[in-house]
Amino acid sequence: MAHDHAQSTAGHPNRLRLAIALSLTSSVLIVELIGAAITGSLALLVDAAHMLTDAGGLAIALTAATLMLRPPTSRRTWGFRRLEVLAALAQAAVLLAVGVFAFIEGARRLFEPPELPSSELLVFGVIGLAANVLSILVLSSGRNSNLNLKAAFLEVLNDALGSVAVIVSALVITWTGWSGADAIAGMLISALIVPRTLLLMRDSSSVLLETTPKNLNLDEVRSHILRMPGVIEVHDLHASLIGTGLPILSAHVIVDDARFRDGSAPELIRQLQDCVAQDFDVKIEHSTFQLEPADHGDREHTGHS
Repeated sequence: MAHDHAQSTAGHPNRLRLAIALSLTSSVLIVELIGAAITGSLALLVDAAHMLTDAGGLAIALTAATLMLRPPTSRRTWGFRRLEVLAALAQAAVLLAVGVFAFIEGARRLFEPPELPSSELLVFGVIGLAANVLSILVLSSGRNSNLNLKAAFLEVLNDALGSVAVIVSALVITWTGWSGADAIAGMLISALIVPRTLLLMRDSSSVLLETTPKNLNLDEVRSHILRMPGVIEVHDLHASLIGTGLPILSAHVIVDDARFRDGSAPELIRQLQDCVAQDFDVKIEHSTFQLEPADHGDREHTGHS
C-alpha cells in the first residue's frame, strides 16, 4: 500500500492564522514599549518583555509551520513533520521560564509595590486585550491541529490573561490606591501558566521519546495479530508518533511456513495493515510488517519485545 507523506493544504490556513497572530502581537509589543517609555511604568515594561517572548514564540511557530509544508526527501523521509514537536517544546520551555519569573517578580513586588500610573495602565491594558482577543479568535479554530498550533494558542491566551491582569490591577489601584494588586494578578497568571505548560512539555517529550500513542494498547494489537491464521509469534512490535495525526507501527511476525509455500504471505500483510488501520481507536495507516519463517528467530538479536 503506497502512502503520501507530503503535507496537505491544511498547513496554509495554519500559517495564515499564525502570521495574523504574530502581526497583532508585534503591534501590541510596540505600543507597550512606547507606553512604558512615556509613563515609566515597570508593569508595562515587564508585560512588553512578556510580549516580546511570545512574539518570538509565534515567529518560531510560523517558521515551523512553513517548513512542515516541504515535501519529504531521500535524506528527510518524513519531511519536517516532527519540527512542530520541537517548536512546541521550545515554546513550552519559554512559557515555563516566563511563568516562574512572573511568580518570583510578583512575590517581590508584593512586599515592595512600585508606584504605577493607573489611568495609563488601563488604556494600554485595554489595547493589549483587544489585540489578544483578535489573535485568540484567529487561532482558536486551528489550535488542535498540532502541538505547534496548540503552543501558539496558549501563548496568545497567556497574553490575554496578562492584559486582563493589567486592567484589573489598574482599576484596583484607581479605586484603592493599593499597588500590590499588580503583584497579586501577576502571581495568579503564573499559577495558570505553569500547569498548562508542563502538560504541553509532557506531550511534546512523549513524541520525541517515541512513546506509544495515547489510546493505543500494544498488548491488544499483539493479541489481534496472534489470532490471525498462520501467525505463530510477534516480536519487535513498536508504535510511535512522527507528528500530530501521524502514528506509525512496525512489527516482525513469525508465520507458518505454509504461508510462504502457498503464496498467501502478501495477503497476510494486507490483513495486518487493515487490522491496525481499522480495528483500534488510533488508526494507523503507516505500518510495516516483516514476515519471517519459524526458524528465522534463531538468527534474530534478543532484547526486543
